Amino acid sequence: MTERELDALVIGELNADLILTGDVTPAFGQVEKLVEDATLTIGSSAAIFACGAARLGLQVAFIGTCGDDEFGRYLLRQLTQRGIDCSGVVVNPLVKTGLTVHLSRGQDRAMLTYPGTIPLLRYADVDQRLFARARHIHLASYFLLDALMPDVPRLFHDAHTAGLTVSLDTNYDPKETWDSGVQEVLAEVDVFLPNETELCRITRRESVADALASLSGKVPLTVVKQGASGASAQHDERLYQAESIPVEVVDTTGAGDSFDAGFIYSYLAGWSLDRALRLACICGALSTQGRGGTGAQAILDQALVYLES
Repeated sequence: MTERELDALVIGELNADLILTGDVTPAFGQVEKLVEDATLTIGSSAAIFACGAARLGLQVAFIGTCGDDEFGRYLLRQLTQRGIDCSGVVVNPLVKTGLTVHLSRGQDRAMLTYPGTIPLLRYADVDQRLFARARHIHLASYFLLDALMPDVPRLFHDAHTAGLTVSLDTNYDPKETWDSGVQEVLAEVDVFLPNETELCRITRRESVADALASLSGKVPLTVVKQGASGASAQHDERLYQAESIPVEVVDTTGAGDSFDAGFIYSYLAGWSLDRALRLACICGALSTQGRGGTGAQAILDQALVYLES
């Protein structure tokens, strides 16, 4: 096989984030509350993952949709400045770019999302010519991709046929059905990257241990994000665990996506699962030290200092 110049092809939602910071609770009745800070930044699980992977040194391309508006242009500009190939992004002149407004309180946040173009990405929009250039596909926010969702198993099968490996982070299901064909999708996944809540809801199990056991033999590698407690992974019925690192948390937005980026970097580099899980925890923790999902993402040398210590 000829050498592929793209390490990761990222498929998913593309929206801006407006992050409001302050210890306040919104109230109706035209009650005005003051926040401490406001930050416009790159949003969406897929885009934050792409930025984190590029920051670690991977060559990344992005497939998604945005509107022909200021938010869309802002996002394309920000991704391109980080060296991410956006030739696979479809610009829709008829629908506005999605936006999420976060109210952040340190280790917790509330979110309101206008989907915009997010649910409109279709199988036909995915430029499979990029498959020949890439080693791996990562798909994020499965439950938001309404038009693509029925064709994700087919898309992943295409990727495997083209010689790529596949990872999936479904993220939270706003409809809270936790179905939508996800079991069929998991049959085509090499690395599944849920958090504890997502894992238990998708598998219909009460505990992480039972949920992991239920996926044994179905998904080659499941990696569970457990916040400040670290992470767990299951491969061939063997369980791996890693602790996080202590940091001063500013904003948890996108920490799981930075975790994913660290893990996939290690996965593509052929690292041991113990080492990969540890790097992922470090990348997730370090990302919480700045505003937004991309403001404090680690470079590889920075993460390695923590890994080696």
